[in-house]
Amino acid sequence: MRVVSETRLAEVLGRLPGVPRVVASGNHVAPLHALSILDAAVPEYRLHMLNAPLGIPDREGVTYETSFVGPGMRGHPRLSYVPSRLSLVPALLRDRLVPDVVVLHTTRPCGGTVSLGVEVNILPAAVEAVRARGGLVIAQANRQMPVTYGDAVLPLDAIDLLLEVDEPLPAARVTEPDPVSAAIGERVAALVPEQATLQTGIGAIPDATLSSLAGRQGLRIWSEMFSDGVLALHKAGCLDPDTPITASFCFGSDELYDWVDGNPRVRMLRTEKTNDPALIARHPNLVSVNSALQVDLFAQANASRIGTRVHSGFGGQTDFIVGALHSPGGQAIIALRSWHPKADVSTVVPLLSGPVTSFQHSAIVTEQGCASVWGRDAVDQAQQLVDHAAHPDARDDLREAGRILGLPLH
Repeated sequence: MRVVSETRLAEVLGRLPGVPRVVASGNHVAPLHALSILDAAVPEYRLHMLNAPLGIPDREGVTYETSFVGPGMRGHPRLSYVPSRLSLVPALLRDRLVPDVVVLHTTRPCGGTVSLGVEVNILPAAVEAVRARGGLVIAQANRQMPVTYGDAVLPLDAIDLLLEVDEPLPAARVTEPDPVSAAIGERVAALVPEQATLQTGIGAIPDATLSSLAGRQGLRIWSEMFSDGVLALHKAGCLDPDTPITASFCFGSDELYDWVDGNPRVRMLRTEKTNDPALIARHPNLVSVNSALQVDLFAQANASRIGTRVHSGFGGQTDFIVGALHSPGGQAIIALRSWHPKADVSTVVPLLSGPVTSFQHSAIVTEQGCASVWGRDAVDQAQQLVDHAAHPDARDDLREAGRILGLPLH
C-alpha cells in the first residue's frame, strides 16, 4: 500500500488500458473525490455502483452499470441495468462483471488495516475479484469515516494506492413520520412479536415501524441496512444486549455515525452473508418489512419498475422475503401507501403491467389495514387486499376488475 498525492494517483490511472470497469463504494458514501480524479484521467470507463448518489461523474465516455439503480443513475441514457438479487451481485463481479479497478471509501489506516465504515455491501467481493484479475484497489481514506468491524476490516496489503481526505459524510435529517406513514408503521408493528429479528429499509414507513416498537423487548437486527430507527430502539432498551446489530451498510444522522464509530455491538458483514436466504432463515421470528410501488390482486409486488423504466431493481427484497418465509415464525411484509400521492392513483391494481419483484408474502399493509395473504387461496387473497389494503375509492373498480380476471370478489 502506498499513500499517494492526487497528482500521482492521476498519473497511475492515466495509464490504464482500454475501457476499464470501475467498481466503487455506493449508497451514500461514494468516494466522489477519488472518482473525480479518475474521471479526469481516464477517457472512457464503465462505472459500477449500487444505489449511486447524485454527483457521480457524468459525461460522454462514462457508462453506468448497476443491479440497483440510485438517483445518480436513474433514467440515464447510458445506464446498463443488470437484474440480480443483491445476494448474487458478488457472483456477478467474480464471474461476469469482473472489475479492473475498485475505488473504496474507507477510514484512515490503523493497526495495519482500514475499515470500510458504513458501506461494506459488495465491496469485499469486488476487492477479491479485482485482485484475482491483477487489477487496482484504491482507497479514499477519510478521517471522518466511522470505524466498524466484521467484514468491514480490510488489511492494508489488499490496497494498492491510498488517497487521504478529510470530508464529512452525507447525513440524513431525522424527521417525524407523516400521519399516513405513522398509521402504516403502527399496523406493521402490531404484527411483530416479542424477541423478533427485524429487517427493514430506510424511509418514513420503516422509521415509523421501528418507532412503534418502542415498548418491545429483546428485539434483534439482521438487515441489509439500518438507520436512526435502530438507534432509537437501542436508546429505548428494546434491543437484545447480547446479540450484535448485523447489517451490510447504514445511513443516517451524524448522531448515528457517532454511535456506530468503534461500537463493538455493530457488526458489518458482506452482502453474501447478510442477504443469504439460508442464513436469514436461521433466525426465528424474522420479520422482513419491505415496500413496493404497486401490488396486484394476485398479491404480487412491483418494487423495481415504473412502466418499462427501471426505478431501482430487486435489491435485497427477494432475498429477505424468501429467508423470512423459511424462518420459524417468520413473516414477509410489504408495507406501502394505498394511494400514490403524486400520481394520484391506487397502489393496489388488478394486475401488474410490469415485471414482478416479489410474491408469496405474509401480509400487505397499508394505512387502510392489513391484508393477510399467506396460506389463503387466490380468491381469498384478492378479497383481503380489496377489503383491508386498498383505498376505499379504488375498491369498486378492483372488485369489477377482479371478476374479469376470474376472481369472484364480493
